[in-house]
Amino acid sequence: MSLAVAPVEVKPLASLGTPLQTRQRDAARNAAEDFESVFVAQMMEPMFQGLKTDGMFGGGQGESVFRSLMIQEVGKEISKAGGIGISDAVYGEMLRMQGLRDEPIASPVQNAAASMRR
Repeated sequence: MSLAVAPVEVKPLASLGTPLQTRQRDAARNAAEDFESVFVAQMMEPMFQGLKTDGMFGGGQGESVFRSLMIQEVGKEISKAGGIGISDAVYGEMLRMQGLRDEPIASPVQNAAASMRR
């Protein structure tokens, strides 16, 4: 009885670097999404300025306050849902300015395995 060796494909695991770099990436992503949500809210604000509210429950100082809060929340939701692409550009630029790469960083084990293959 002969045993055949099955081909095995070995793929390196992606490492995101040190825990500090991971925290920096997370903070940069959150800041980029916050920036985009504020930007979107500022762009949407003129759309609501011309709306007149009448009726029994419309108008007044309270409505203008709550309308601005609603616009901010809509901006956050648009950003969470993928946004308009600003957060990705801002995130990439923030990583570049911090000296971090956008792609995963190889671990020492992956570097050693890569040098053995050469």
